[in-house]
Amino acid sequence: MDDLATALAAGGLYLDGRWCAAGDGGQAQIVEAATGAPLGTVARASRHDVDRAVAAARAAFDRGPWPHTPGRERARILHAIADLIEHQSAAFAELEARNLGVPLRKAMFVDVPMAVEHLRTFAELARLHPYEPLPWTDMPSVSWNFVWREPIGVCAQILPWNYPLLMAVWKLAPALATGNTVILKPASATPLTALMLVSAIDRAALLPRGVLNLLTGPGVEIGEALAGHAGVDKVSFTGSTAVGRRIMALASDTIKRVTLELGGKSPSLILPDADLDLAVDGVLFGVYFNGGQSCEAGTRCLVPREHYEAVIARLVRRVQALTVGDPLDLATDIGPLVSASQAATVERYIANGLAEGARLVAGGGRIAVPGCAAGAFIAPTIFADVHNQMTIAREEIFGPVLAVMPYDSISEAIEIANASPYGLGAAVWSRDIQAAIEVARRIRAGTVWINDHHLIVPHAPFGGYKQSGLGREHGLQGMLAYTETKHIHVDLFQRRQGRIWWDVLLPPEDGA
Repeated sequence: MDDLATALAAGGLYLDGRWCAAGDGGQAQIVEAATGAPLGTVARASRHDVDRAVAAARAAFDRGPWPHTPGRERARILHAIADLIEHQSAAFAELEARNLGVPLRKAMFVDVPMAVEHLRTFAELARLHPYEPLPWTDMPSVSWNFVWREPIGVCAQILPWNYPLLMAVWKLAPALATGNTVILKPASATPLTALMLVSAIDRAALLPRGVLNLLTGPGVEIGEALAGHAGVDKVSFTGSTAVGRRIMALASDTIKRVTLELGGKSPSLILPDADLDLAVDGVLFGVYFNGGQSCEAGTRCLVPREHYEAVIARLVRRVQALTVGDPLDLATDIGPLVSASQAATVERYIANGLAEGARLVAGGGRIAVPGCAAGAFIAPTIFADVHNQMTIAREEIFGPVLAVMPYDSISEAIEIANASPYGLGAAVWSRDIQAAIEVARRIRAGTVWINDHHLIVPHAPFGGYKQSGLGREHGLQGMLAYTETKHIHVDLFQRRQGRIWWDVLLPPEDGA
């Protein structure tokens, strides 16, 4: 982890191609989620540092070479960044597991490889020519028309704490692929893999000065300063719906481009003909992956009444086989939550579910893990007999809590699934693929998995309906969200007479 050590020793902020300390000397300690042991001290940026970062990114965009760098060269650089992660994959995985608390097995086989895959996907998309032809035009005059795609400018990218490395790459890759300059703002609790990545990029001297900048510090101060800054052209934010509303309001003063990936309360619909063994395993994966700390987690499970008790029994039996433990142990399925405060929030929701009459059938509180006394471990929890008026069915918990709900018809199941202010993801479990597709088309969500969950494909757009967000990330749609669209019109007539505006506005000259 030499790259991380370099970044921390040099101050922890990366501005205009240099590591430096916060302007006022502010610092914050980062700890290991499972043990509470210190992992490092990072800079605590201020609004003055935001101004420094924006000035660097602005100069690099307005006067630097990066916006005009050919797509093939940007593709080469993105592939080189992917190589850096691959070469240090074990170190990235271990650091992610220590800082966030996710199982090392998950970091090794999901987070790091998917970060590499996203970079390589956008490296290939960067090669697409920014020219898009339009149909032949001879009215109102013969002309050649085309669309030209250009980078937006300075992009502020505000990351959540639940997928630190992956989210950094998700936002960096399309922004860099299209020639923008970037200010990366990792979450206060989990900034270390983003720091390590930026340090590796700096050491390899892959980008011109000012193209990539990094600020660590409190989201309320730094995130809001970036969202409202007149020198920022686009804000991409992943996090809670409440904070997303605030980001959108601040960005509106200067009509910034905004991409928001926000909260979710994703349903998993088990249809009557589903393979129950597959569906039960898939539902558990949908809710407990990443300790339930995923926006698209399948936290509502809808079950046909004729299978209801059988499915609950299977869920309970299977959840009891999950191992909650030290995230560095490869046998661990679920690690601690990111912090004690997040665990306390989850505990309040569990208490609320009990108070509102839900039936607790598994889990329900904290558990102790030997050697990890500081870790906030919550047993995977299942509530039965939940209805949509209960708080645990309406609000995003962001922890390992599943609400199981019965239904009597598929129409009712779809109605229950859609009765939510969120619409990020959903899953449908059925042997009848055509029927499952019909159900998927009726669910108001940005991604619907059929006989699967959580599989976010780099080429496929990802984002939400309703209060789950605005815009899309990933794939061609995600890349185009980092571009301005310019129409260029080229007259092919090249004579004064015969133009439509000649007859409309200008009188003939003597002798013309």
